[in-house]
Amino acid sequence: MSVMSTEIETLRGAIEAVNVELLGLLNRRAQLVSEIQDRKSRQGIPIFLPEREQQMLAGLVALNQGPFSDETIVRLFKEIFRASVELMESRCERVLMVSRAHRGEDLAISIKGETVGAAAPVLVAGPCSIESEEQLDEVARFLAGRGLRFLRGGAFKPRSSPYSFQGLGRRGLEILRLVAERHGLISVTEVTDTRTVELVSEFADILQVGSRNMYNYELLRELGQSRKPVLLKRGFSASLEELLGSAEHIVSGGNENVILCERGIRTFERETRNTLDISAIPLLRQKSFLPVVVDVSHAAGRRDILAPLARAALAAGASGLMVEVHPCPAVARSDSEQQLDLPQLARFLAETGLGSEGSVG
Repeated sequence: MSVMSTEIETLRGAIEAVNVELLGLLNRRAQLVSEIQDRKSRQGIPIFLPEREQQMLAGLVALNQGPFSDETIVRLFKEIFRASVELMESRCERVLMVSRAHRGEDLAISIKGETVGAAAPVLVAGPCSIESEEQLDEVARFLAGRGLRFLRGGAFKPRSSPYSFQGLGRRGLEILRLVAERHGLISVTEVTDTRTVELVSEFADILQVGSRNMYNYELLRELGQSRKPVLLKRGFSASLEELLGSAEHIVSGGNENVILCERGIRTFERETRNTLDISAIPLLRQKSFLPVVVDVSHAAGRRDILAPLARAALAAGASGLMVEVHPCPAVARSDSEQQLDLPQLARFLAETGLGSEGSVG
């Protein structure tokens, strides 16, 4: 072997040693990334922070003395950063307590003799806002007569306009409990603030988290300390991973009884209030063992297409439906366009096969 060949082999050996050193450093970096991801998950911090990446790249370029150009250094480290994000995402999906990897069988949540998940689909129905005892009682009497057990109604109403009806508050909760107990129903209402979790828990059987509060991690963690089932609505611009991440905040606090709710997402379409994401139902069921219900009223924002949307949701594997009902939608103090009256609810039930026979009155 010539002297030149010997020198090349020596240099190649040095390169291989550097490769091994680089491999060790990359794996060490991956371990640090994993530790950061664990802490981010507990604190509700997003996995990818673009400003952090730009900060690190700027620091590396400032230290670069060649022979690689700054552009090459940026390109190489961007690839390392991308692989690190993918590692965090894969670990996050694998270790989530709400994932199928954590529990294979569907969760069945039992509430006062009824089951949500792993059973026949349920219907959660009632007015958008509780306006009076008479209003809620008329709806409750109809539901009980059809063998339906879940009564919804808003007592605290987070509205886009501060001048819109904000709900009856505590009086609404008192009406909800009174009417639900009178007709043997299970009550569902929204909790909007950490300060009212205890109050709402006193009156309601299921605590609902609205789409605006899906990212309210303090509220979600507070609900994790509760033992009341939680119905968690998807934010109107939220990904499925973000929805499951919000559910994780509740479950990791000790409350496994979470019901996921698809309620439509915001798109460019204006024929409906939102766009019902039917694909979310089978995808959520693949990813998680938590039951999934679909709020067709908020998805559509109109009453004329609720039954077809409901049938599609049930065919896709939903464990239940939510629909808004008012004795006289024309005078409703919120969401009048999407609420069904009682005869329309009777037709909705007939078209979806939910509920037993009974009279409208």
